[in-house]
Amino acid sequence: MKNMFEPVIVCFCCRWCSYAAADLAGTMRLQYPASVRIVYVPCTGRVASVHLLRSLEKGADGVFVSGCLPGDCHYQTGNARAAKRVAHVKELVASIGMNPDRVEMFFNSAAMGPQFARCCIDFTERIRKLGPGLRGGSGGAGLVKSGSHGHTDRESSSEAHHGERGLP
Repeated sequence: MKNMFEPVIVCFCCRWCSYAAADLAGTMRLQYPASVRIVYVPCTGRVASVHLLRSLEKGADGVFVSGCLPGDCHYQTGNARAAKRVAHVKELVASIGMNPDRVEMFFNSAAMGPQFARCCIDFTERIRKLGPGLRGGSGGAGLVKSGSHGHTDRESSSEAHHGERGLP
């Protein structure tokens, strides 16, 4: 049954390199999992830790940031700041008992369409091996709402109002 699991992945892509690489992958008709949800950002330096954590909280099984190659950021240090934030989020998720491999940083240039597709495929396979994330396909039943004293409140969850997963 675990083989039927199709992980939902959120990918934050910078405008200048990684989003262009994703576009190139599409133009080249390269296949990568449809469950990879791309979020366009002007620069990965603008991706805050809360964006990564919120993606996991809202039901993503894995999240990655894909920025410009080291030394090639159009905003000079945005990709380096993003890499530090990703490392910090990996520490945070590990501290709450979640596998830090659910969070990752990749670097791609605009000409790296095949490599971008490979990142998506490899990361999705990694997450598939780890199994479902916080939501675990349970519709949020595994999450305890703050102040609920150990009881979940599925009726007020985003799934109850917005479908299976309330992703960004």
